[in-house]
Amino acid sequence: MIERISPYTKRLLLVWLFLFLVSIALGWRIYHLQFIEAERLQIRARGQQHLAINPYIPRRSIVDAKGKVLAADRLVYELYAHPDVFKESGESFDDVTKQLEPVLENTSQSELLQRFQQQASGIKLADNLTEELATEIKSWGWDGLELVESYARYYPYAELGSNVVGYVQQDDHEGKTGVEFTQQELLTRVGESLSVQRTARGQVLPTSFPENSLGFDEKKVQLTLDLDIQRLSHQALKEQMQEFNAKRGTVVVMDVETGELVSLVTEPSYNPNRYFEHDLEDMRNWAVTDLYEPGSTFKPINVAIALEAGAVNPNTIIYDDGRMEIGGWTVRNHDYFSNGGHGRVGLDEILQVSSNVGMMKIIERMSPQHYYDQLQNLGIEEPVGIDLMGETPGSLKSEFDFTNYPIEPAVASFGQGFSLTPIKLAQLTGAIANGGRLVTPHVVKGLVDQDGAIIEQDPRPEKQVFSPETSQQVLQMMETVVSEGSGKAAHIPGYRSAGKTGTAQKANMGTYSGNGRITSYVSIFPVETPRYVVLAVVDEPRAPLAYGSTVAAPIVRDVMEGIIAIEGIPPSHPEEFEEEDD
Repeated sequence: MIERISPYTKRLLLVWLFLFLVSIALGWRIYHLQFIEAERLQIRARGQQHLAINPYIPRRSIVDAKGKVLAADRLVYELYAHPDVFKESGESFDDVTKQLEPVLENTSQSELLQRFQQQASGIKLADNLTEELATEIKSWGWDGLELVESYARYYPYAELGSNVVGYVQQDDHEGKTGVEFTQQELLTRVGESLSVQRTARGQVLPTSFPENSLGFDEKKVQLTLDLDIQRLSHQALKEQMQEFNAKRGTVVVMDVETGELVSLVTEPSYNPNRYFEHDLEDMRNWAVTDLYEPGSTFKPINVAIALEAGAVNPNTIIYDDGRMEIGGWTVRNHDYFSNGGHGRVGLDEILQVSSNVGMMKIIERMSPQHYYDQLQNLGIEEPVGIDLMGETPGSLKSEFDFTNYPIEPAVASFGQGFSLTPIKLAQLTGAIANGGRLVTPHVVKGLVDQDGAIIEQDPRPEKQVFSPETSQQVLQMMETVVSEGSGKAAHIPGYRSAGKTGTAQKANMGTYSGNGRITSYVSIFPVETPRYVVLAVVDEPRAPLAYGSTVAAPIVRDVMEGIIAIEGIPPSHPEEFEEEDD
């Protein structure tokens, strides 16, 4: 006999079945969490309990060749005011603003009062406050003033070297110009993230970091600049620019053996601590970025090309009648209307009197194609490879024009009709001084440790372009320019130097007209053991009697005198001092 199951019993069985199945599911879930997903959950839990932070790590400092700091990060403060807190504390707006006014630039007490009345909290009053000033503000004891710490790049020598060093933008801590930009990788320290523990509510617990977890290396980026030489170059350039009311200028001092730039000054310049107050024109290092026609300062390079080609020798005599017809154009010497021609002259005399006709007759002894090829071999249209931003390669006429129009090699013989940068001219002149090698001009020595030892340095390629014999012959000719020619203004009693002046008309709409000119002087010294090339270029001097000999040569002389004193370079001819004393 089959007994019928009551509805009550059925419901009870279903409930028990449901509970049984739920217990099995829970058991499986517990097993799954405990054994299968245990590792993943532990990682997730640790992630919730620990917070990764990336502390700010200061950029490496930039130092000069002698270790003087040119750029470094320093602790600065932003100042905020909270007027509602002053009200709660019963503090007078008049008292607070009166005390604030002297420490805030270009902000009056009345302006502060107006801002306090318009905004209840979070008024930004100043940034980049020094630690000393922040300490003073803290000592006032005003609860409504808040100081927020941050880091900012500081340049202790301001505009001195700014066009080389560059600047770092405050908001993103990245270099925007100069070495700060090109050496971003070397200047950036890499640090590890740190972890702090926090509660379930998100509160950070006190945590002891591992020893030296916030430490960083003491490596620095060292430049080739010598700050003392940089300073005297800057001063000499600014004085001449002011005297001759010039548009801009540059001074380059290069070690002829290594290509190290001991000084690189350009005007106009700017204060990198206040970079936001300057325009891009002030920040451009035009000695690297801008092209100009070198004029007569290029004549020694052309003499070296002709000597290497065998077109002339040191004893060659050229007849200079002062003017020359070529390709339908008449070209004259700069002194033709006062002196006429110079007659029979040697190569050294051509450089002494800066004869354009003499140079054209030297260059016409070579085929235009060979001359063009040699200019290309010197890398006129190639960048020198300097470690600064914005370098512009030089510019020559097209090969077809240069080799088919006689006027092109003719004007190139005296440094016009093509263009290059001042840095390129310094490099080429360096090849006359060092035995014919094109070295790479550079401003970065390398990454150094706390003892000043170089631990990382980029290779500096070089190229042989003249023979040592040719270089020595041209160097001796350039020395006579100082002793007997247009370079007398750069002569320093007791010391042997070689040089060449340049006064080039500036092209305007393809023609050389008007009074626009660029004056320059390039020197090698000491001649007996060449060590430095010193180049000064002054653009558009507007005062009367503005020539390479009157504007640029005195700058170079002052710089060389400073280097002699700083480096302790002994005289070449001590007897000259004795004669002056008599």
